[in-house]
Amino acid sequence: MDRKDILKTPVNQIDLENIQTIEELMTAFQGSSIQSRNLGVCARVWERMLLDEERPTIILGLSGALIAAGLRKVLRDMIKYGLVDAIASTGAIMYQDFYQAMGGQHYVGTPQADDRVLHELKIDRIYDTYVDEDLFEKTDKYIGKMLEEKIQPGNYSSRQILEFLGGLTDDKNSILHTAKKYGVPVFSPALNDSSIGIGLTVYYANTMGQKRVTLDCIKDNHEILKIIAESKKTAAIYIGGGTPKNWVNDSVVMANYTYDREIDGHSYAIQVTTDAPHWGGLSGSTLEEAQSWGKVHTDATHRTVNVEASIALPLMVGYLIQKGVWKNRKRLKYNWAEDDLDSIELGDSVEV
Repeated sequence: MDRKDILKTPVNQIDLENIQTIEELMTAFQGSSIQSRNLGVCARVWERMLLDEERPTIILGLSGALIAAGLRKVLRDMIKYGLVDAIASTGAIMYQDFYQAMGGQHYVGTPQADDRVLHELKIDRIYDTYVDEDLFEKTDKYIGKMLEEKIQPGNYSSRQILEFLGGLTDDKNSILHTAKKYGVPVFSPALNDSSIGIGLTVYYANTMGQKRVTLDCIKDNHEILKIIAESKKTAAIYIGGGTPKNWVNDSVVMANYTYDREIDGHSYAIQVTTDAPHWGGLSGSTLEEAQSWGKVHTDATHRTVNVEASIALPLMVGYLIQKGVWKNRKRLKYNWAEDDLDSIELGDSVEV
């Protein structure tokens, strides 16, 4: 390349006088610079996932204090508008969705609060947000009670338990309720590390010596592997990192070991993170690093943006909804057997 080739594309200067919508702002970001460009490109990669004629299965990994940050309905709308096909989440996010479905709220607080006073008042703090410890305890016990009264003993994946919880509420803004309505599987590969795990422990303590519901984490592995194996291609969206990110990435490798199919990694991948890779931690590990493991395809379209999720996610989802790329996209229909996934087929077109 010569000098003229390198200096051929000017940075787009954001013109707020002519920007009226999220879609217009995010389109402008795609030609800007630094993290605004990365954010705009991440949204564009997500758009390509949705428009790919081979209909990749889009798997969403969720971690962080997303509901405390006010993103509950954003996450729910991602399901409603068919922007994702399967979800792997921390247990805490799904618990806090269920907590709100039971009437709980997240309250405006401050990180400068006296936490000793909050403890005495049975108020829990999530950075600058408060939740009601009394209702948390009530919700934990309710989960245990419902498991005891309304579900037959046996081995269950986290997907089955979260689908069960989604059926206990008719809250139209609930992530779990909406996922159950549209048949979107929600996994939590470390479900015991959450208040839902506390509810399961309450149930366990109340049913000692009896046949009981058992959380089978290896059944989780089998189910996500079957989703990978039954998909023509896959795409990954990571909000944060942690166990959900590693689990969804590892699923490609595990599928190669387990099923008679060569899978070269996710065809698309984007990540929203504030973690840096140079500490060697999982959440900061790059999508390029994942290519060395075969988790992300070596020719994959991918991008990372280093922005906090409460800023990045509403902008990306708003861009996709306003642009209308979800229209006429067909949902996936998962044909589950008791201990297996028989097949995946195209279902109804997305309509809202």
